[in-house]
Amino acid sequence: MYFRNNPFFKMKSFLALSATLATATAFVAPQAARTVSSLNAGKDDLIALAEKANPIVKFWDPTGLAEKEFYEWDNDRTISFLRHSEIKHGRIAMFAFVGYCVQSNFHFPWAQSLNGDMFPSTDLSPEAQWDAFPVEGKQQIFAVIAAMEIWDECGGGGAFDHYTRGRQPGKYPPFEAFREDVHFVLDLYDPFGLNKKMTDETKERRLVAEINNGRLAMLGIFGFLCADTIPGSVPALAGIAIPYEGN
Repeated sequence: MYFRNNPFFKMKSFLALSATLATATAFVAPQAARTVSSLNAGKDDLIALAEKANPIVKFWDPTGLAEKEFYEWDNDRTISFLRHSEIKHGRIAMFAFVGYCVQSNFHFPWAQSLNGDMFPSTDLSPEAQWDAFPVEGKQQIFAVIAAMEIWDECGGGGAFDHYTRGRQPGKYPPFEAFREDVHFVLDLYDPFGLNKKMTDETKERRLVAEINNGRLAMLGIFGFLCADTIPGSVPALAGIAIPYEGN
């Protein structure tokens, strides 16, 4: 009943659903796709991918990043780096968007620490809830993130190529070595092996949909943050956002 009567939850749930449906309907009748390996090529394939992701805007690179060569890499490696970064940040933004909506309306009913402290109240904005979260908890979160980043950059313990050297951008290395030497754990990328049963066309269509969802989520989460920290900056969220004056 609380969720039904809470306008904050209704608006954010509507935005989340709208973002999902907008991307889903955009790919009802996709064009004939090339193989998934095309997502790991150079600028020409980047342009083709951009036209699939947004047939109206198509390829848009106002800062000329697709022409750059970072860290003395060639252009193809630089583009692979940029592609991987966008996919990763899009996934993080999707988690953040959903987490923001949930955190605004719900918290676990049990204690968050051994000393009995409860989770921060939903009367606070998600940003203020983060401020109230114990430092030790934040350290644990950052430690897990650091470990995952190291695993990605090292190609799963060296078993897989780096994403700038041939690995498909966005494909997180499996935990095969960890399972063999430590204990069982599901992979982050395709944990149930469903990807193996898809055609190449389906894989590419879903990857493009993921990119679009990630872009929408990045806009969405920054919209929430701006609405909370700069009153009136997002008219659609006026009267719903909870003001936040912290850092």
